[in-house]
Amino acid sequence: MKKILLLIPFIFVGFSSCDTLNQVAQSTVQQYGNPSQLEISNGLKQALELGTDKSSDQLSAVDGFFKNAAVKILFPPEAQKVESTLRSIGLGKLADNVILSLNRAAEDAAGQAKPIFINAIKQMTLQDVTNILLGRQDAATQYFKRTTTQQLSASFKPVIQNSLSKVGATRYYSDAAAAYNRIPLVTKVNPNISDYVTQKAIDGLFVVIAQEELNIRQNLSARTTPLLQKVFGYYDRNKR
Repeated sequence: MKKILLLIPFIFVGFSSCDTLNQVAQSTVQQYGNPSQLEISNGLKQALELGTDKSSDQLSAVDGFFKNAAVKILFPPEAQKVESTLRSIGLGKLADNVILSLNRAAEDAAGQAKPIFINAIKQMTLQDVTNILLGRQDAATQYFKRTTTQQLSASFKPVIQNSLSKVGATRYYSDAAAAYNRIPLVTKVNPNISDYVTQKAIDGLFVVIAQEELNIRQNLSARTTPLLQKVFGYYDRNKR
């Protein structure tokens, strides 16, 4: 009898995370039932508002870009030779100042994203909601890219231009480009940096939104309200 009892704890080793997720999904059905169309719409919009708010807050904080390796803004590809050359001739501090100031400008702009995302969420149709909920794991991120990129660019650019001047990025980058351009026989680089930083700030925002979207799709603990649990339990049962 003792030997049999010792084996019992190991019976459950074969269960996969998928099994666990299915069990939780079934439990959610029993507890909450299937969501109505209105609940699906409200639940998804609630999740997206929470996710975009968190992403904007995270990136608009000091070091939100600068200390996040996934979104940190570096020298433009065409100017990477500028950086390596400056460092090789003892101007590493100037290169460091450029990188820091580019990221500070993006951090200044990121807070402008919230009302743009809220407006995009309000404009969602029931078909949009269904396609996002039951679509690919980045379906919401792709929706935001389609519907907000133009507005984000228009909103971010003046903030970034102002910030680049405020934190000295325009001067630092212009100084770096000028120092590089004075080196004999190099290909000259454009000292204007604002368009590049605007695009990288938007790209970084979507990287973090995609992370938040994946989190709520996969992490049960991220479903912090009964409505989210009900709607994403439905997602667990019906995802493609």
